[in-house]
Amino acid sequence: MTLRPARAEAAYKTNTAAIAAVVLFSAIQARAETIRIEAKSLAFSPAQVTAHIGDTIEWGNADFVAHTATAKNHDWDVQLPANGSKRVVLKKVGTVEYFCRFHPNMTGTVTIEEKKH
Repeated sequence: MTLRPARAEAAYKTNTAAIAAVVLFSAIQARAETIRIEAKSLAFSPAQVTAHIGDTIEWGNADFVAHTATAKNHDWDVQLPANGSKRVVLKKVGTVEYFCRFHPNMTGTVTIEEKKH
């Protein structure tokens, strides 16, 4: 049986912890979903969605004019050029109302829940 020096043992433990963290993060990311919300004909579709922490909202703009997806609680302010798209990763639980700053009648709601195991 070979005894490791203290430094080698510490490095081994650090590397093992790092590998475990990467595996855990990868497993969480693998279960994350991407939910697409489209700005089209001056409306968000779907206007109401339910998602989980870690999920991604992909905002698309099928209109010929620019839009925003601006959270009323300031969690995000996504600029959507005509025929463009942007992504936001959801980080906290809650219900977020959003709107387009250029067209305030365009509104929607994202309900964010904890991940179910």
